[in-house]
Amino acid sequence: MLFDSIYSSTVTPSEFLIMAVAAILTGVVYSWLMSLRIRAHRRFFAVTSILPFAVATILTFVSGNIGRGIAFGGAFALIRFRSAPGTADEIAAVLIAAAAGVAFGAGYAAYGVLILLGLGLVFVFLSSVPLFRHSGMQEDKLLHITIPESLDYARAFEEPFAAYLKQNESVGVKTTGMGSMFRLSFRIRMKDPAKEKAFIDDLRTRNGNLEIAILPYAESQGAM
Repeated sequence: MLFDSIYSSTVTPSEFLIMAVAAILTGVVYSWLMSLRIRAHRRFFAVTSILPFAVATILTFVSGNIGRGIAFGGAFALIRFRSAPGTADEIAAVLIAAAAGVAFGAGYAAYGVLILLGLGLVFVFLSSVPLFRHSGMQEDKLLHITIPESLDYARAFEEPFAAYLKQNESVGVKTTGMGSMFRLSFRIRMKDPAKEKAFIDDLRTRNGNLEIAILPYAESQGAM
């Protein structure tokens, strides 16, 4: 049957080759689908292309061996803590690829193909249609303000924030310019998006005309 496992009690080279071809080819098609909606480096899509095969290979050779499973679990833990956090889109792409890899690793090649291509198409569709866009809601943005070290930033921007912002939340402070300046980061939501320039001009009068940046919040998570 199409959706039966291709593995016998002992995995043969031909069975492993069938799994490898199915996982890699479908992984490439899946990554191409995700690249239509996700803005990421080409290396990210190269990784997601081979991730189903990598997970499947691990499961194929770990199956039934507790010691190998613990060893691979420790290796994955090290990789996780040395990796930069990704966006929600990137995390979803990796999870889908890993889920398909589990299916491939168990020998269910047809299910693996179905998971990758099916969820890939669903993701592209949901990202394309305005189903979750509401006219009354504004997207949050990330505000970066560079200030001289002599400025007390705790209350320096209370007035413009109250005048132009519906809500704001401090998400980080770090030094820059060899410690001579600070860069403040805020998650903000404008009262009126049309007044963004006036908001920036007001901030410039308070930070000594140093750098100010307003970015889409969701796309800035990996660079914060």
